[in-house]
Amino acid sequence: MISKYIQKVKANTGIYATKKSNSVLDGAYLSIFMGRSLNFEDLREYVPGDSIKDVDWKASSRSGSLLVKRYVAEKKHNILLVLDTGKKMRGETITGADKKEVAMLTAGTISYIAYRNGDNIGALYNNDEMVNYHQFKTGLVNVEKFLSYYDRDIYRGKKNPLEKSLAFIMNNLKRRMIIFVITDQEGMTSVSETLLKQLRCKADVLFVNIPDADIVHTKEKKKKVFDLDGDRYMSPFISRDKKLAQLEKEYKEDMRLENDKKLNKCGISSVDIRNEAEVTPKVIELLEKYKNVNIR
Repeated sequence: MISKYIQKVKANTGIYATKKSNSVLDGAYLSIFMGRSLNFEDLREYVPGDSIKDVDWKASSRSGSLLVKRYVAEKKHNILLVLDTGKKMRGETITGADKKEVAMLTAGTISYIAYRNGDNIGALYNNDEMVNYHQFKTGLVNVEKFLSYYDRDIYRGKKNPLEKSLAFIMNNLKRRMIIFVITDQEGMTSVSETLLKQLRCKADVLFVNIPDADIVHTKEKKKKVFDLDGDRYMSPFISRDKKLAQLEKEYKEDMRLENDKKLNKCGISSVDIRNEAEVTPKVIELLEKYKNVNIR
């Protein structure tokens, strides 16, 4: 049953093969390890975003096309996925997509890239204040397993603090790792700057924000808005109020600015992913952002 997510990941990354996005995706992923004991593997054609330092000029002149050197890390790396849970992850994104589906496809895509590169993959999430931790392993069976548990547990429990999940990493996981946190603006806000700084000292951290749908829909008079906290549809009097729409817009913008400021201070890269179609290009963008900020 859950293998549908792996199939969806393969289909999602495969769509871009004609645009060389598979090369870009793998290249962007591997490039975050630049300067960390890499071995030369082979040559491939240059694609926009490649570093000019990686161009093999002699090979390029012989072949008549621009070629870059491709490297692989000498040892496996540890990729940890931190998935947010709770009611807020059961709603829709700002484009009307299912937040849970976007989160799972994002986690699956990152895992699939790591799997293709032979890295260890782990995951954790909070379920009613109990942290569910899936240890680092290789292979797609491990990925399918933790995605299936997440798919089941996202509907359980009410208190699922993201901060507690990240604190668990600080207190219990000692190995070097790259952490991908998949959450939303509310989740980012809930994590203290102090904890992020501590986490950043022991791990590389990247954030994926899955933006919430707007509560107020002044342009969609027939659209009903469901209140997850109240477990009911909101009154049109509230969901179509123009003043509330403006207040909501200002509140979200203030939250976004504060979160961006906090992440930038900690040297943490982030992207917004609003629907499933954006997953692959946005993961590439996130990896490129990370490389530009962190690789020296």
